[in-house]
Amino acid sequence: MSQDSFECPTYRTLLLERNERVLTITLNRPDNLNAVNLALHEELAEVFHFAATDKHSDLVVITGAGKAFSAGGDLEHIQNNANNPDLFDEEVRLAKRIIFAMLDLDKPLVCRMNGHAVGLGATVALFCDVIFASERAKIGDPHVAVGLVAGDGGAIIWPQLVGLCRAKEYLLSGELLSAQKAAEIGLINHCLPAEQLDEAVQAYCSRVLANSTNAVRWTKILLNQELKRVTHSLLDTGLAYEAVSMRQADHQAAVAAMLKKE
Repeated sequence: MSQDSFECPTYRTLLLERNERVLTITLNRPDNLNAVNLALHEELAEVFHFAATDKHSDLVVITGAGKAFSAGGDLEHIQNNANNPDLFDEEVRLAKRIIFAMLDLDKPLVCRMNGHAVGLGATVALFCDVIFASERAKIGDPHVAVGLVAGDGGAIIWPQLVGLCRAKEYLLSGELLSAQKAAEIGLINHCLPAEQLDEAVQAYCSRVLANSTNAVRWTKILLNQELKRVTHSLLDTGLAYEAVSMRQADHQAAVAAMLKKE
């Protein structure tokens, strides 16, 4: 029996597929640019646990269906939270589960950033081990532009990748970067023409899979130790600040302005 014949779980907002020893997770809300609603939040909190225990894969790729990797928060979902900020308390729990499940995953996690990665979409991409992005993509964390604190991981991962000075520059402005600029400053690994993305991801996965499985996994565990320490230190505080900012008039006004533009 081939490895890809073992059944993967079915999700509402994610597609799972195996090819040899690679498990691919696809964010699957293409009509909404893979924006994160409650269902996608919940399923992201589960899927990395499945990936960790999947005996039929040794490497995980995450990507998006359609034009975007993930456009961040779904507008209807953001509006619902703005009108009922107590609901965000549940999302705090989910956000922690997503980030720590990604960090605890000992298999290499490769991001195939096929399009824009914004807000939580950017955070998910940046917590991956290696990022290959289409040159058409942009990445950024514009929490502040909608009156929110970048508390769900952005303020943790950006300084680890590009240093505190550059992290402040982009997180305080909410600016989106081109994939080329992101690669130049070390935020992502590679910026490629869209037609070369699959070949580059596949070639990298093949190189990793050719190595000792245990050596690769244990090296990743070692590399993630400091990042996990920093995340444990900061994530609760960041989410608490974001929950407070969710209840402020600035955020309410920003959501109203976004709805008016629709």
